[in-house]
Amino acid sequence: MFLMVRRAELAELVLPEFGYPSNQPKLSKVLFQNRLIKLREKSQGVFDYILVYGDREHMANISYLTGYDPRFEEALFIVDIDGDKQWILVGNEGIGYLETSPIRENICPILYQPFSLLSQDRSKSKPLKQIFNDVGINQNNSIGIAGWKYFTNEETPKPEKWIESPSYIVDTVRSITSEVANATQIFMHQTEGLRVINEPEQLALMEYAATLTSQAVRNVIFGIKPNLSEHQAAQLMNLNGYPHSVHTMLSTGTRAWIGLPSPSDKIIQKGEAFTVAVGLWGALNCRAGWLLEHESELPSKISDYLEKLAKPYFEASVSWLETVRINISGHELYRSVHDIIGDSFYGVKLNPGHQIGLDEWVNSPIYEKSTDRIKSGMALQLDIIPATGSEYFTINIEDGLAIADKKIINHFTEYFPEAWERIIKRRDYMTDCLGIKLQPEVLPFSNLAGHLPPFILNPNRAFRMVER
Repeated sequence: MFLMVRRAELAELVLPEFGYPSNQPKLSKVLFQNRLIKLREKSQGVFDYILVYGDREHMANISYLTGYDPRFEEALFIVDIDGDKQWILVGNEGIGYLETSPIRENICPILYQPFSLLSQDRSKSKPLKQIFNDVGINQNNSIGIAGWKYFTNEETPKPEKWIESPSYIVDTVRSITSEVANATQIFMHQTEGLRVINEPEQLALMEYAATLTSQAVRNVIFGIKPNLSEHQAAQLMNLNGYPHSVHTMLSTGTRAWIGLPSPSDKIIQKGEAFTVAVGLWGALNCRAGWLLEHESELPSKISDYLEKLAKPYFEASVSWLETVRINISGHELYRSVHDIIGDSFYGVKLNPGHQIGLDEWVNSPIYEKSTDRIKSGMALQLDIIPATGSEYFTINIEDGLAIADKKIINHFTEYFPEAWERIIKRRDYMTDCLGIKLQPEVLPFSNLAGHLPPFILNPNRAFRMVER
């Protein structure tokens, strides 16, 4: 009796057209009001006020609560935990942009001009300490400040005292009360954070974003050719203007080894290394490989690239995709990858997967010995990055998905039938053509649907799993 083993092989595959959104899902006023209720419930008895800081780079927490994202300026959202009021401090240009918030009429705006750009008018603002006093903050209050990161005992004996928001804000609050702590964990903890469990409406908006990002990457890998510039290759993305969560990445040749560069005017040559990634609010997709058509064109030093790196990498990615499910531990997901490509050659040092949100990386429950459990409503990023540091370069597949129980699935089928149709088509391709056995609660969001061609100039020749 022979034991059948599943292995990766290259095959000629036809990647289907999964569809493109005809409209953008909207987040309702009620949804934002419910988020404020959850924040108050979570903070009750711990903090009297929560201050949520945001700027262009770090807008996810403040936007989660308000639908307002700072554009050129900074902003500070203040929530009275025991009361029913909330205020937002914005600069000169933020006042008008506040109209974009679905709960604008529930927020008291305060002009705080030091949040404005340099040399703009500062004459109409009260001092920050007076503003805090006016909203009711006093020496008897406990204040939580949320920015974009929290800390643990690995980093400092008193992680609650490390606050990464601007010192002028933190110092002013501390001049009023000594009870000031980092509250970012309320939003971003890997299992209990408000933002790691998404409402069906938020997941639908993430699927919308993921369709855009994955289609953009797909357009590039199916359209790139030698003698284009990197800028010209990036124009193939055909994006619609939905906001970015990270800079656009596309690089070839020696620049590709760095991994993170944006496109340049460099001319693309056959035989070079290649990487591309696009991130919008709620989604990111990436592919990396070689600008070749066939393994016979590989340099002789890495003629075993497929067997040594690419095939094991795809097998590890499939293992992750087949392991992820509701209530699986982060350690089990970690092992699903490292049992296959845990050797130091592969250089997989970052978490093999993480949660994604308006920011590209919210947190990750996936690490060695993690007892954290995957929950319904999480949006996860398959993000396994081999950094070989060698002539083998890398290979990469980053696609997003949601973990959804029957309640979320029923909501999708009823309210977002167009998105649900795309999801079903992706699942069918991954199962029937790529041999990936997904759990029922796994909803793939990518229009690449696990399609991984190691040789970018032959994009239909991609990996699948077969029994041997």
